[in-house]
Amino acid sequence: MNAIILKEINAFFSSIIGYLVIGIFLVFCSLFLWFFQGGYNIFDAGFASLDSFFQIAPWILLLLIPAVTMRSFAEEKKQGTYELLLTKPLSIWQLVLGKYIGSLLLCLIALLPTLFYVVTIYYNGNPVGNFDAGAMLGSYLGLIFLVGLYTAIGIFASSLTTNQIVAFIIALLFCFLLFYLFEGIADTNLLGSETYGLEYLGINYHYKSISRGVIDSRDVIYFVSATLFFLGITKFTLSTKKV
Repeated sequence: MNAIILKEINAFFSSIIGYLVIGIFLVFCSLFLWFFQGGYNIFDAGFASLDSFFQIAPWILLLLIPAVTMRSFAEEKKQGTYELLLTKPLSIWQLVLGKYIGSLLLCLIALLPTLFYVVTIYYNGNPVGNFDAGAMLGSYLGLIFLVGLYTAIGIFASSLTTNQIVAFIIALLFCFLLFYLFEGIADTNLLGSETYGLEYLGINYHYKSISRGVIDSRDVIYFVSATLFFLGITKFTLSTKKV
């Protein structure tokens, strides 16, 4: 399985796509947080907080993580190397986990440079260091859970097709629906009183809950369960097509 993980990382950074994904994420976040005027600009907010970053990051990752995962299985199938992987002493589950962990590590690497934002907030506080560290740690934890779930969805989408673009679109659609659909329906009250509690099924509800700095076991269970669900149906999908 380690070989699969290393293969994913090497393939990512051996092409310009890997650097583009990380670069685009950082550029867009920096533009919204430090340069563009508006509600997300930290300087306009007047206080030391990264709340704006944790609000826009899920939407930017909504586009970028499917770009990372779209080639995972789709490219293997297209090039005919998937059949070679099946001849290795690996179970389908190990193969899925290897692809998942490799892609997840790549996405987490993209988050590492954002720690410079924390340093900037720290020194811009009045006095220095005057910010809610607990809420920030909770927000980062929520973002890591979200990245893990997005990645699992992307791996699943890639297992459905041999076309990377189709895999990207499917992953984008699933991530968007799971992140916003349930909360959107509940907010608009489209189904009347039957929408009560519907937002609990969506990612955003649990992401915002963790971001408050209080770790609720229900939120952790949601992310872990949803991630395992998508990895499980990925395994099932590949098992039914195993040659």
